[in-house]
Amino acid sequence: MTIKCIIVDDEPLAVELLASYVQKIPFLQLVGKYNNATDALNGVKDSDVDLIFLDIQMPEVSGMELSRMLPEGTRVIFTTAFDQYAVDSYRTGALDYLLKPITYATFLEACNKALQWFQLVHQSENKPEDEVKSIFVKSEYKLLQINLDSIRYVEGLKDYVKIYTDESPHPVLSLMNMKAMEQMLPASRFIRVHRSFIVSKEKIREIDRNRIVFGDVYIPIGDSYKQAFNDFLGR
Repeated sequence: MTIKCIIVDDEPLAVELLASYVQKIPFLQLVGKYNNATDALNGVKDSDVDLIFLDIQMPEVSGMELSRMLPEGTRVIFTTAFDQYAVDSYRTGALDYLLKPITYATFLEACNKALQWFQLVHQSENKPEDEVKSIFVKSEYKLLQINLDSIRYVEGLKDYVKIYTDESPHPVLSLMNMKAMEQMLPASRFIRVHRSFIVSKEKIREIDRNRIVFGDVYIPIGDSYKQAFNDFLGR
């Protein structure tokens, strides 16, 4: 697999250092180098870019702002001298967060993580929906595989989701939003019933006064989701 990447940093020396690292990694293909976010965004639009090595503190448009303008399939590894942006970086779905000065060893580790991510995505995209058996989510800087058969429901908490499964009494906590979670789960097996809840269709056993019951947990069915849920129930 080849990953097309660009480097964005307002410091030319930083750009050249990362470019030298990229040249040593066989699965990376460098297709652009930019010193500001505006030029980088135009470059992303003109090329099919998979991965961006992106500085955060830049004039006019910051790297964090740029990360929110990217196409859905383009991923980010942040490169910065400041550690206070770590949490914000994972809210944007960044694959990694590298603190300057960046050594080749840490750069290679981040790139291998990116390769693993793209391989998993590629495998999932090439499977029919009914053949997808599991998903991978980021939790505590790791990628965890979760079997779809084990998922009971997902709860959204602002920038996080909690994934409740049959395999553990404790939910898996992942820094992502509900929209991203909903896109990962096959619509044939899961249904969103509330802005804060997605449930497994096959796990629904009891409905009590417009609430889905999972043991001691009562999941409300939101007004804007009632029609789709009733359609699923066939009523």
